[in-house]
Amino acid sequence: MTVATNLNKTLISVNGVDHYCEWITTAHSKPGTKPVMVFIHGWGGSGRYWETTAQALSEDFDCLIYDLRGFGRSNLPLAVTDTGASERYELIEYAEDLCTLLDQLNLDQIYLNAHSMGGSIAVLFLNRYPERVKKAILTCSGIFEYDEKTFNAFHKFSRYVVMFRPKWLTLIPGVDKMFMARFLHRPIPRPLSQAFLEDFLLADFDAAYGTVLTSVCKEATEWLPEEFKKLTVPTLLIAGEHDQIIPAEMGRKAADLNPKVQLAILKDTAHFPMLEDPETYLQNIREFLNKVDG
Repeated sequence: MTVATNLNKTLISVNGVDHYCEWITTAHSKPGTKPVMVFIHGWGGSGRYWETTAQALSEDFDCLIYDLRGFGRSNLPLAVTDTGASERYELIEYAEDLCTLLDQLNLDQIYLNAHSMGGSIAVLFLNRYPERVKKAILTCSGIFEYDEKTFNAFHKFSRYVVMFRPKWLTLIPGVDKMFMARFLHRPIPRPLSQAFLEDFLLADFDAAYGTVLTSVCKEATEWLPEEFKKLTVPTLLIAGEHDQIIPAEMGRKAADLNPKVQLAILKDTAHFPMLEDPETYLQNIREFLNKVDG
């Protein structure tokens, strides 16, 4: 079934940074008549890759997509980029950004769907503001172990990748497909892969590299399992069977820490199951959301 949707795009100032926000609702929807689902994107991306999922769910939810500070269309002001203050890229700061955003929109309670690095931000938010989330979906999230040699190599490689991002890459045929190859098991429509490449090239350097350092580090391997253990909000963790970025086993280990976390591993998908197999992804979400918690 095709759902007619309304798109309402705006900029909202959150802690001194204009955040790009986009409401996706049905054409006949009136504000306040449906629950709200908020989407958090992962590293290097923007809310653009959530749009098809939000459109599919817009019959039952007013869906809010926003771009994290320093990513996508939420550009950092010069005053921030000049200082290069790394503490602004702690994931807890991004969780507080979400809290401020909800306050400014007068949203007391939401449903939350977060992907990849956004999942770590969401876990922090869920434990600090559990009363504000009815149910949560973590897509491609999990816990990992610290390996100093591997982490150091990853940080050096990531810095190089973030530094070398010429805008002309988007003009080369097939680069978007090559760029997305490691993230996918199934192909996705070219406009989606092209959009992700464009967003990666748009990301602020300090934000992109700063969040690498704070999300893939020894400290994260210590606090993230503890955060999963503390979750009280009913949570569905969806993992991609062939995910090379956050392997399904990492999701399984996270889910094993807490009975509040339900695990679903989607076959024949990798790091973007919502785009690689949207029908199965949506089926799992709807079953979870419709389930009456005992």
